[in-house]
Amino acid sequence: MAPSRREFLVTSAKAGLGLAIGSSLASCAGAQKALVLKEPTGYKQEPLHYAYNALEAAIDARTMELHYSKHAAAYANNLNDAAKAEGVDTSKPLEDALRNVSKRSAKFRNNGGGHYNHELYWKTMSPAGGTLDGPLASAITASFGSDEAFRKQFADAGTGRFGSGWAWLYVDNDKKLRIGSTPNQDNPLMDVAEIHGQPLLGLDVWEHAYYLRYQNKRADYIANWWKVVNWNYLQQRYQNFV
Repeated sequence: MAPSRREFLVTSAKAGLGLAIGSSLASCAGAQKALVLKEPTGYKQEPLHYAYNALEAAIDARTMELHYSKHAAAYANNLNDAAKAEGVDTSKPLEDALRNVSKRSAKFRNNGGGHYNHELYWKTMSPAGGTLDGPLASAITASFGSDEAFRKQFADAGTGRFGSGWAWLYVDNDKKLRIGSTPNQDNPLMDVAEIHGQPLLGLDVWEHAYYLRYQNKRADYIANWWKVVNWNYLQQRYQNFV
């Protein structure tokens, strides 16, 4: 029996609603994909988004200039030399190579990590980085008890790292926030690292990152560094990974 006009209109409305929901979900998925696609790291050094003196609240201009134009630039140059020698496809994200860095040379590991870590480091700082709030703030409280407890644990990871290395806030494979540290230029992406996950926030505790102003007072450097953390960027980055 043919459906009545009323039944036909109801069925058509439901179908239209389904299509609208499907289209909306697809649109949201596309937007999320677009955000994620902004994250992959290339093999070239990106320009800073602020002046060398913009982070004076925590890091002096001379340190920033030397750090960016000498140390970080050398990692980028050496990484590209290693990539060329080892036949690495530099059109693909650096993250892909770092996840399997055990297959690469020590030169690629050290300089690939150095380049990736510094590219993230520059982005996670800003002269006006906003405040910690939203989903990231909730996740930090759930994971560490409070913002204060999180900062203390993170600072401890930085001061407790013997010699040169990095302190990390990262998202593990279960989408949980974790804190840890790595030596030298290793990071949580690497299959050879001591910790594993997606780096969210990395703090450089090599002496060249702070020695001109703080000398051997790494703890003072870390305490002031919070003043220039780019929480606006980190909020977006966190939502990309969870």
